[in-house]
Amino acid sequence: MKVAVVVQRYGADINGGAELHARYIAEHLAKHVAVEVLTTCARDYISWANDYAPGATREAGVEVRRFPVSRTRSPQDFGAWSRRVFDAPHSVNDELAWLEAEGPTSPALIRHLTERQADYDFVLFFSMRYYHAWHGARAVPDKAILVPTAERDEVLGLEIFKPILRGVRACMYNSPEERALLTAMAGRDDVPGVVVGVGSELPDDADGERFRRRTGIDGRTAIYIGRIDENKGCAELFDFWKRYSEITPGGLTLVLIGTPVLPVPDHPRIRHLGFVSDQEKYDALQAAEFLIMPSYFESLSMVALEAWGMGKPVLANGRCDVLRGQAMRSNAGLYYESYPEFVEAVRVLEGSAATAAALGRNGRRFFQTHYAWPIVEKKYLDMFARLKTEPAADRAGRSMEALPGWWPRRQRSLPPAREVLARLPAGPVRTDAARADRVGAERRSPAAPAPLAARPSVAVPAERSARPPRGEEHGRPEQQTRGDRSERSGRPDRGDRSDRGHRGDRGDRRGRPDGRERHDRDRERGRRGATPPQKPPDAAPAAGNGATPPSRPSQPGQPGQPRGRGRSRRGRGPRRPAGAQEK
Repeated sequence: MKVAVVVQRYGADINGGAELHARYIAEHLAKHVAVEVLTTCARDYISWANDYAPGATREAGVEVRRFPVSRTRSPQDFGAWSRRVFDAPHSVNDELAWLEAEGPTSPALIRHLTERQADYDFVLFFSMRYYHAWHGARAVPDKAILVPTAERDEVLGLEIFKPILRGVRACMYNSPEERALLTAMAGRDDVPGVVVGVGSELPDDADGERFRRRTGIDGRTAIYIGRIDENKGCAELFDFWKRYSEITPGGLTLVLIGTPVLPVPDHPRIRHLGFVSDQEKYDALQAAEFLIMPSYFESLSMVALEAWGMGKPVLANGRCDVLRGQAMRSNAGLYYESYPEFVEAVRVLEGSAATAAALGRNGRRFFQTHYAWPIVEKKYLDMFARLKTEPAADRAGRSMEALPGWWPRRQRSLPPAREVLARLPAGPVRTDAARADRVGAERRSPAAPAPLAARPSVAVPAERSARPPRGEEHGRPEQQTRGDRSERSGRPDRGDRSDRGHRGDRGDRRGRPDGRERHDRDRERGRRGATPPQKPPDAAPAAGNGATPPSRPSQPGQPGQPRGRGRSRRGRGPRRPAGAQEK
């Protein structure tokens, strides 16, 4: 059997989430089947400039074939197309222009796949939102297996991706949250699929003392590993950590590992180590009391899985459905949605060695049960075997749908993607065994809110391991839910980073320590027009045809424009402007 792995970028020096995910899967599947990676010559995810030489190489025992990108992308053009399809009524052609603008556009890769499809039994497409996955899945639908790596952003509101989800042979999901979200988006759940995620290469010799000797950091630490970026929640993390440090003399030091896009504060309790080797990373993680994951948007947190695999608890941003769901299912972490909850969770993890150790043991068990490499590899091999024997009659009902005709493609009858996203289910999934067509009590459709008792509460015993206690000193009874968080705006586009910063918690406006307003829960549920968190771009690429989209996006409440109905943003972080995403 021969399998192609198709991904936007590939290489040992590329550490993006989806790209690293694809490389790990390719290298581990190569132990069982013949694997060939098809990718572009791009190294940089913002411009998609051709940095690698085209042609075939062999890397870590895997054959890799690179194809040139036909054009770099323009932040201005891509941002304009994003505003059109995310914020205004638009056409299928507009969405196709957006796809070309996002890139990385590589017709040569798609041409090779089309001409040589007989060489492959199956083709794994990583990252649903990109050019190679959309065009590739349509070129070889009978062999296409999608690894969506989808996060909850406006891309999921685009019409062109629904036929892809319905027409591929199978989907390999990163999390139960991703599966429930994408099956709701597709409108059906008869495509074979499994929640698989990815394993990790954990060392046997991680040494915290070696980390302390090398860095000179002797005290206790918490650690963040990843791109240091506002899009990853780092601005809020810095704000919270500085406030925690002011009220906790002699407390933990925050260690940062990763490339900075956001300036790192000059603070005695914040230490940035930059980009380090894998050994240094694991040594630092071994030395830390716990890992912090502040991101608002994830499809799967590989570093959280690594922390659990090493027996470390995780403190996660509860406004990210996937992180919150992982913390709940693993019983191996705490989550927060505000500064008071953040500081109480830190105090629990630094002050109770027994609690931290119990969470760490649960995390190691969770990792070994679901993400050890033999388990991940078997899920892929089982899917290949299942599809090999799938009856033709079953496949016949799931053929790839053709694009609309000339005139329908030009009709601007599609709603803004932001409104479509608002109607998709949201919330964590409590169990890994949840069926895709059962969103459960927490994965409710915004059109039909769950009863009060069905929604998560800190009073539910099962959640006590996932959320720190909330005391009366925070100005509310323990069981009172949070109200709407104040809307944040001004998140700069990746292609045009200005000084429009993250607007964090400001002052005490209504008795809440985190400065956010409270609203009655029933009033919150009755609101219309609420939108989910919007994910800012990692970059903004260039429109392929040079066309300029209209400069007047639709406005909420404008006559003739339906308002989306969904759960309130509830402190989900800054609204995400138009743009691209790095995986």
